[in-house]
Amino acid sequence: MRLLSSGSAVDSHDVGTVRRATLRTRLVRVVLVVAALALLAGAAASARGLDAGRTNGLPTASGVAVVDLSLSIGPRDYETIRATLRRLIASNGSLGVVMFSDVPYEMLPPGTPARELEPVLQLLAPRKVAGQRQLELPVNPWSTSFSAGTRISSALDLAQEMLERDGISHGSVLLLSDLVTAPEDVPRLARTLQNLQDAGISVKVVPLSPLPDGRKIFEGLLGKQALIPPSRIASSQPLPTGSSSGLPLALLVLGALVLVVLAAHERFAGRLWLPRPEGGPA
Repeated sequence: MRLLSSGSAVDSHDVGTVRRATLRTRLVRVVLVVAALALLAGAAASARGLDAGRTNGLPTASGVAVVDLSLSIGPRDYETIRATLRRLIASNGSLGVVMFSDVPYEMLPPGTPARELEPVLQLLAPRKVAGQRQLELPVNPWSTSFSAGTRISSALDLAQEMLERDGISHGSVLLLSDLVTAPEDVPRLARTLQNLQDAGISVKVVPLSPLPDGRKIFEGLLGKQALIPPSRIASSQPLPTGSSSGLPLALLVLGALVLVVLAAHERFAGRLWLPRPEGGPA
């Protein structure tokens, strides 16, 4: 078979070989492009998770801790509250604080240095009674002012008002509670949690020995991932070896593999060059 071009004949008996080489090159190119895109997606996901270890708790200067001090909170629950507050203090950040039972009140406005909570830790310490092995509830300024009733919605409403009052957008609320609220408060609680989400305010919950019914209500309204232990609260303490706060090894490896794939593309899937005929133009 001969092809005519501008009055001259070109021998094309190897045109089938060229076609096979073209298809092979195209296939290699597609495989390498897909591999490069997959590696880029992995690198992007790895980069988003670099600071994940510090985003589960209360973001600095944009959150309010809401603490349940109703009479249903037991001595062990107070230890959980103290452990959570200690982690917030260790974060060297700032926050607002709401204390509540049947009524809430603003203890600290948003943006207050977390170290201001240190005197509160002693006030929340369960008492050791001589001759008794069990701990008793602490005696503090809130012991007589709060009643046995609990209205979680009122405390969350106050936290949202504090964030909006101080012009804090996309803030967060950290609720420490046994998740027991008055039966008539449940519909209002659902509306309050929806209002917080609509306002872009994230809600995390540290459960304090919750009853199954209370846990189910909050898991249904916020999702199971919203309920966290105190150990998930952000802290300024060094994170364990291998944490994302150190050298981003996964990101570096993925980035290097992307470069390798791109180099392979240039080497094996670049333009198909044909040999220059003898005596042809340079």
